[in-house]
Amino acid sequence: MTGRFRFLRTPRWIAGLVLVVAVVVTFVNLGFWQLRRLEQRRDHNALVEERMGVPSAPLESVVARGDPDDAAVWRRVEARGRYDATRQVLVRNRSLAGRPGYHVLTPLVLAGGDAVYVNRGWIPAQTDLDEPSTGEPPPAARVHVEGLLVPGETRGGIGPRDPDSGVLDALARADLARLQEQSPWPVLPVVLKLDRQAPPTSGDLPVALPDPELSERNHLSYAIQWFLFATIAGVGFPLLLRRHARDQAIGVPAEPAHSRPHPAARTGEPATRPR
Repeated sequence: MTGRFRFLRTPRWIAGLVLVVAVVVTFVNLGFWQLRRLEQRRDHNALVEERMGVPSAPLESVVARGDPDDAAVWRRVEARGRYDATRQVLVRNRSLAGRPGYHVLTPLVLAGGDAVYVNRGWIPAQTDLDEPSTGEPPPAARVHVEGLLVPGETRGGIGPRDPDSGVLDALARADLARLQEQSPWPVLPVVLKLDRQAPPTSGDLPVALPDPELSERNHLSYAIQWFLFATIAGVGFPLLLRRHARDQAIGVPAEPAHSRPHPAARTGEPATRPR
């Protein structure tokens, strides 16, 4: 270490150097994490596009009781059965086009005795009512439905909890394991997002949901930002060191000039002489 940078041996500058190195390493890792998220998102989109492009098939030929949901999701299927509107549930805090509301899940009982929860669409939240209107009830007759299989939802590390017991009319998420607890039939491990139905439901509600958006989100821009932050820290600190070393070499004091006492104060003389 040359004499110009001897100040780096002081605890203050050692701590600063350690902090900058830690910040740069953290920002770089966050950038690569976002790139990995981007790659995962691209793989997910490719899988969804591939499965959605497969011709529609009967529900029973795509998924059966006890199958893992990831083997069947994103497939287009057809199913026949009867809705059980008495066991319909709402999923809270769902938006459509920026408007708050609910998703309506209605079990469709199949000929074989199993049931699949059908997401019949979205209804708006109504703040002036104690209970939201679920729109028109499903047809009581046997129906033929077509739609897209989507995964159920589970609670992560955070988020609202649903009661573990009792029959719920509304849930925080489309939790199929929780719905199975209050259903008399075996529930298939997927949700069917309704696209078309015959006979149709009368009225405008619920509103059928669009297919999932296959965007790459903001992972690439976030990665660029983290790498930019790492560059600023990695380049800025050496520039700060050079500037400090230069200032010390030419005798620039570390404290601001206005904080130093006037020369006259050290000699006891007045700052200005009377004329």
